[in-house]
Amino acid sequence: MSWLHDAVVAVIQALIWPSAIYFVLSNTFMLVLVLMAGRHFSRYLRRRGHRGEEAMAASPLSPGVSVLVPAYNEAAVIRASVRSVLDLRYPDHEVIVINDGSSDDTVALLRDEYDLVPDLRDLPRRLPVRGAIRRIWRSQGGPVPLIVIDKDNSGRSDSINAGLDLASNDLVVMIDADSLLEPDALLSVSKPFADDPDRVVATGGVVRIVNNSRVIGGRIVEIRMPKQIITRIQVVEYLRAFLLGRTAWSDLGALVLISGAFGMFRRDVLLELGGLDPDSIGEDFELVMRIQRWIRDGDRDARVAYVPEPVSWTEAPSTLKVLARQRRRWHRGLWEVLWKYRGMLFRPKYGRIGSVALPYYWLFELFAPLFELVGIVILLLGFLTGALDNTLALFLILVSYGYGTLVTLAAVVVEEASFHRYERWRDLGSTLWAIVAENLGYRQLTAVWRIQGWWAALTGRQQVWGEMTRTGFVGTTTDASGRPGQAEGRD
Repeated sequence: MSWLHDAVVAVIQALIWPSAIYFVLSNTFMLVLVLMAGRHFSRYLRRRGHRGEEAMAASPLSPGVSVLVPAYNEAAVIRASVRSVLDLRYPDHEVIVINDGSSDDTVALLRDEYDLVPDLRDLPRRLPVRGAIRRIWRSQGGPVPLIVIDKDNSGRSDSINAGLDLASNDLVVMIDADSLLEPDALLSVSKPFADDPDRVVATGGVVRIVNNSRVIGGRIVEIRMPKQIITRIQVVEYLRAFLLGRTAWSDLGALVLISGAFGMFRRDVLLELGGLDPDSIGEDFELVMRIQRWIRDGDRDARVAYVPEPVSWTEAPSTLKVLARQRRRWHRGLWEVLWKYRGMLFRPKYGRIGSVALPYYWLFELFAPLFELVGIVILLLGFLTGALDNTLALFLILVSYGYGTLVTLAAVVVEEASFHRYERWRDLGSTLWAIVAENLGYRQLTAVWRIQGWWAALTGRQQVWGEMTRTGFVGTTTDASGRPGQAEGRD
């Protein structure tokens, strides 16, 4: 079997340098994005006191905003989430909760909490909605209108389309039902629309992880790192992707992804484009790609922007089972959207989207788990067959994991210097440990899950969404009257 041994050695030696070059390029590209984001933050913070958000908060001319909150079995968090949105500091906004056929007490809790009454209006039917509308509810008073659409289960995208169809304001915000917005979030994320109303068609805000932070009355009163190590690692991931990565892509004029957990859009543009695609697994990615193609196909003077500070806090998966399901779905959605818009690749009319952003997502996002696993196989077989000496093995580990760790550390330093969200030294220590722990099994597991999601798409397997198990927000409870109050949180 010496021929087999020789063949394996030859393959390994042929793959060593391409693999090393891939990891060097991938980490270098991410480091460039981190440094670009750091430069952006520096300029942003210098102008923070002169952005005019106070004037927007008091102005009756500020554009109206409809906040769309799709909900499916969100009884554990729905009251705190809706309360946080109702209490946002903004002169003109409405909240539309779309109950997507929940089997728990989501609607009942909202009816009791806000004394909702039936609303006899029908949807305008400007968009096709698949789920039958059971009933529409509305609040009877209060400074901010609350509307609850109760419909049959038909998925998140279709639920958002139902809310979009009923929305009455010029701007719409999409958030998840497990999200908590900071008080000035709408002011910050709508500021680009006020500054450049003729060109800005969509903006995205930062998504951070709320697990283990203390929440009272729909507000975060103490930001803390999660207790589970897999959730701490996700904090680092979100920081790289949502805060630094997308900030840099926005500066490049090549932002192709706004998180479905916190994005603002012009309502007329979404209606013209037909709303969200209910058949897309990566519906948020698909929507922004469709907007970018609409801008360039029509030669429109329009843009998509990202704002680095209005934070939406969301509950992240705290078990491997739920995390695996999420990552399989994310990667499947990534593949399906990239394939759908493959015609934009390297087309001059699509500018940096086609020449920089999409090649990056194909090479360093879609194929990343494949190269990750190939690198592991090279190391293992290299040691077993003697194809790798210690020097080469160490070099491959350093350019893949060592360099990646340094890039992540740079991202944490940039974020900490700019925003300093976590006050406790123990939380900073937890962040540093999470950076190291990410490479000790977590990256390898997520690579396997992502490959599984990609393979499921390639083989045509039906996507099963599953349910995100909610634990509720720490520190949130209700008193005897049903109003939010303070309690000892479930840690």
